[in-house]
Amino acid sequence: YVTHDQTEAMTLGDRIVIMKDGFIQQIGTPQEVFDHPANIFVAGFIGSPQMNLFDAHLEKDASGYYATYHGTRIALAEHIQNALAAKGVAPMDIILGCRPEHLTLRQAAGPEAVTARVDVSEMMGSEVHLHVVAGEKDVVLRIPSTDLPAGHRSGIPFGTEVYFTFPEDLVHLFDPATEKNLLD
Repeated sequence: YVTHDQTEAMTLGDRIVIMKDGFIQQIGTPQEVFDHPANIFVAGFIGSPQMNLFDAHLEKDASGYYATYHGTRIALAEHIQNALAAKGVAPMDIILGCRPEHLTLRQAAGPEAVTARVDVSEMMGSEVHLHVVAGEKDVVLRIPSTDLPAGHRSGIPFGTEVYFTFPEDLVHLFDPATEKNLLD
């Protein structure tokens, strides 16, 4: 049962129960809950910083499913595409979730990269928590300091234009109406 200190429960529990307003949201091992949150509440509750949630669109063409956000086409892994196809999911508005540690900085703009501007850069020792604005959305990226150029290892200046991408196998798709994971 997780209430206040999710970190302690994640490190001490063999199985955890996430509750909201007296109702069970999900039961599982800490890794299961982290890797496959049942709904938006669980997605935002587990992990620090919280999972980024984007208003996106699920599309389908001859090559399969993909998501779009802020003019960017986001590829989806084969196992995600197979699960969507098995359920017969039609193109729809979605909430696209991605954990801060899974977003990746890129050197240049491109069709697969979202353009953003740095708002705050927090040096956390071995990593930088990069708070950016993509369109109207505040987004957090956790970037290992060793992945940054030497001149930016202590942070990236306010207003700097940066580009990030989504990993095709580590995104989460939620129905905005039900807030449930589309892959469940």
